[in-house]
Amino acid sequence: MNNGAQDKRCEIWAIGGGKGGTGKSFVTSSIGTHLASKGNKVVLIDADLGGANLHTLLGVSKPRNSLTDFFEKKASLNDIIVNCAIPDIGLVSGTLSSLDSENIKYAQKLKLFRQIKAIDTDYILIDLGAGSHNNTIDTFLLADKMIVVTLPEITALENMYHFIKNVFFRKLKIILGAHGLKDVIQDIWKNRDAHGIKHLKDVVEHLMGTSAHIRDIIENELASFRIYIVLNQVRSGREIMIGASVKSVCLKFLGFDTRYAGHIEYDETVLRCINKRLPFMLTHPFSHVAKEISKLTENLRDGRQITVTADKYANRRL
Repeated sequence: MNNGAQDKRCEIWAIGGGKGGTGKSFVTSSIGTHLASKGNKVVLIDADLGGANLHTLLGVSKPRNSLTDFFEKKASLNDIIVNCAIPDIGLVSGTLSSLDSENIKYAQKLKLFRQIKAIDTDYILIDLGAGSHNNTIDTFLLADKMIVVTLPEITALENMYHFIKNVFFRKLKIILGAHGLKDVIQDIWKNRDAHGIKHLKDVVEHLMGTSAHIRDIIENELASFRIYIVLNQVRSGREIMIGASVKSVCLKFLGFDTRYAGHIEYDETVLRCINKRLPFMLTHPFSHVAKEISKLTENLRDGRQITVTADKYANRRL
């Protein structure tokens, strides 16, 4: 997949969540496989620099070329894309021998982002590592579709909310910084007690009340800001409903609407495939999990979400 169509705009999806072990790589590889099965060219980028394993879920041996070559040997991103056994999917491995996401310099990050945007493909899926470092968050914000994968357990949900809150705060800082108002939000948050501010939603409301100019900036820049939720390894109808609860929490405390793209049921077959280095969507294409992944991928593509009601899911057994 080479950079032959500069005027062609690919769509970038980033898959994050803050906590490790939620299944981000499984979701990334499965979504990518579904998109490729529909005739799309897809490039997967493993940005989990501290624990890159996306190649394993694609049934690929550890690639000889990786982001190490991009950062340390100045290779172009196109030159380190390797073909997978799955047609129309290319992979950029994230294995790094001496770097992690916190040590990537600003100029290196900008160069990476430019080359990601220039890849000649239909979809780029970026599998992010754990944590909320600025480089991770900036990569997440690069995407056209920002996707958070979480589990229906308290620690994963807390980490997910922390990640989303940091993403939103970073977005506000970038928005205002681009208009010469870099320190405004930082000062307001620092002095939040004096302003009666408890949540980021209060910050936004305070900012929009300071001037018509700032209100217009925030309204215009946040008009398309949206995060999609994927709930992984659910075991009951009540756990499926957690996705709707996440939406409510984000709206109440952050002030923006998230979309619940879908859920994936727990299935031991997934782990068996991973351990055998078998791509799940190709090995079990007619399974219930594969159908759920296909459905949530179509929801992400079209910007839709599922509707969850208590009478439909509360007593459902999986």
